[in-house]
Amino acid sequence: MEFQRKFGKRKRSNPRRGIMLVILLFIVLILWFYAESLIERLFS
Repeated sequence: MEFQRKFGKRKRSNPRRGIMLVILLFIVLILWFYAESLIERLFS
């Protein structure tokens, strides 16, 4: 019962959280590639 209630709450606020998660993942990927380029510049 508790798990179903938690999933119900997540489904109600899913669209906004989904968009926020996509934006956060996009920013993390950009920062990851930027960090890799910075490391290459420092070591090269």
